[in-house]
Order: sequence, then structure tokens, then C-alpha cells
Amino acid sequence: MKLSIVIPCFNEEKSIPKLLEKVSSLKASPIEFIFVNNGSTDQSKKILDEASKNYSNLMVVHIENNIGYGHGILSGLKSANTDFIGWSHADLQTDLADLLAAYQKLQDHDFSKSVFIKGKRYGRPLLDVFFTLGMSLFETFYLKTRLFDINAQPTIFHRSFFNNWENPPDDFALDLYAYYLAKRSKLMILRFPVFFGQRVFGQSHWNTGFKARMKFIKRTILFSSNLKKRLI
Repeated sequence: MKLSIVIPCFNEEKSIPKLLEKVSSLKASPIEFIFVNNGSTDQSKKILDEASKNYSNLMVVHIENNIGYGHGILSGLKSANTDFIGWSHADLQTDLADLLAAYQKLQDHDFSKSVFIKGKRYGRPLLDVFFTLGMSLFETFYLKTRLFDINAQPTIFHRSFFNNWENPPDDFALDLYAYYLAKRSKLMILRFPVFFGQRVFGQSHWNTGFKARMKFIKRTILFSSNLKKRLI
């Protein structure tokens, strides 16, 4: 295995079986999947424990309490043993098969330590596109670094980049932290198109309406301010 992908799961009992089907179809690929049960209160833990016995390309990490999206990912990244690591989502809005395209980019660049790979979403509702554009413009001007589609997945990089992180955030700001740090570190940013469909099961754990978006914006601005003080 040359690449480990962390999939944080919080109450994704309906999505996990579909994800595991895709993991099974990718068993011949050089990709290991690390599913993190991020403090789920449904049957996610039971399903993943059973699956871990039957999949050679699957690792399962359990977290008792959900501290945050970022904390789940960071726990999975620390458990990986491969040269390249990263993450994607468990909500089935992106296809795990897209990771093959990301892996091809690693091959095309001779598995360079300076590569940072990130998806670029298409197929999203217009309102979500405007929201993403607005946040991208704000972060670009505020941090004086060109940033766009910050929360797109997957996100992949060399372990040496991860080893230099200091106090990464435990929440959704982790995407911004990694992307911005990659830019500051002058890594080679490679983007590739990823179809982003509707959520198949349940509801987003953060994008639940106008108030949730405003809360997300407030948290992101606060984190951006702290990040700017620390790194600029």
C-alpha cells in the first residue's frame, strides 16, 4: 500500500455498507481505507467491526466521543502506515473510485513529497456554489493566498507534510488548515474534477440551513483570524 485514505463516520450506518462495496471493488488497488467511527451512537461501530474481519484493505479506528470532524480525521491519519495519506467523506456524495484518479496523479509525479492533491467539485446546487465562492473569495483576500473550493475532497499529501503540522483544528476548519499550509509550504497543488452528488442517506451534520451556514461562517472567520496570527 502506498496511500491511506481516512473516512470519518459519524452515524453513517446506512452509508457504510455502500462504502464497503466500493472498498471491496478497490481491493486490488494500492489504497488502504481507514474508517474512523467518530463517536457514533447508531450501529456504525458494529457494522465496521464486522467488516474489519473481511476486508484486507480496511482498517477501523474507534473514537468514543465525537470531538469533531477534524479530530476524527487526525486520529485516522496518525494510524496510517503509508507514505501518502489523506481523507474523503462518508456521505456518498463523492465516489471513492475518484481516488484512482488521484493515485494516478501521484504516479505521474513520481510520488513526489511536494505534491498536494485535492478534488474540485462539480454538479452541486447553485446556492452551494455561491456559498463556496463567497468563502473562497473571503479566505483568498483575508489570508492573501489564492484558495478555492476549500472543502472539496479527496485531500492527499505525503506523510512528511503532515508530520510538520502544529495544533491542527479538530473541526471542519481542518480542510482550510491543510490547504492553506500546503500553499504556504509551496507544495505542488494538483486539482482534479470530482462529481459531487446529493447526499444519499440522512442529513448533513452541519449544512442544515441558513443558521447552520452562518454558524459555520462565524467559526471559519474566527479560525482564519487565529491562523493568520499564528502563521503570517
